Amino acid sequence: MTTATTARPPQGRAQGATIWLTGLPSSGKTTVARALAGRLRTEGHRVEVLDGDEIRRFLSAGLGFSREDRNTNVQRIGLVAEVLARNGVFAVVPVIAPYADSREAVRKRHASSSTPYFEIHVATPLEVCSERDVKGLYARQAAGALKGLTGVDDPYEAPVSPDLFLETQAQTPRESAASVHAVMAARGLV
Repeated sequence: MTTATTARPPQGRAQGATIWLTGLPSSGKTTVARALAGRLRTEGHRVEVLDGDEIRRFLSAGLGFSREDRNTNVQRIGLVAEVLARNGVFAVVPVIAPYADSREAVRKRHASSSTPYFEIHVATPLEVCSERDVKGLYARQAAGALKGLTGVDDPYEAPVSPDLFLETQAQTPRESAASVHAVMAARGLV
């Protein structure tokens, strides 16, 4: 009889994993996630992208941006990712997740079910993120219309020892996705 925390997928089912992409706003997390997901799907893998913005609209609607609410949001995303991953899906998670203790709790959830987990730091410098400003957040913050922007006037605790550092300002999205894929391949998952 299997339980909800069975470590290995049933015979014949592919092994899943969570690929957690953390970084500042406009660092390239979602772009890399989409490129990686496309490659994995082309290879025949089951993949779900759990985009932080989409999760906030649906699963975490009503949460604000206090430390407690951010932690709750990260834990919800972590639970969904772990359930998908232990059931043979590659859960690709582009989400800021600014606090180290929140990310560590997600890592521990995965470890408790022996589910592969990769923390990828999309380590794009603040200046580059501000120039990209995909959602106009940096401009709004500079104009005084937004407070609590991660990495500017709200903390971002960068990972100390992630599975991979990505410097997206020096790579194409495809090259960044290939770097993540290589880490997965080194662990025998692809």
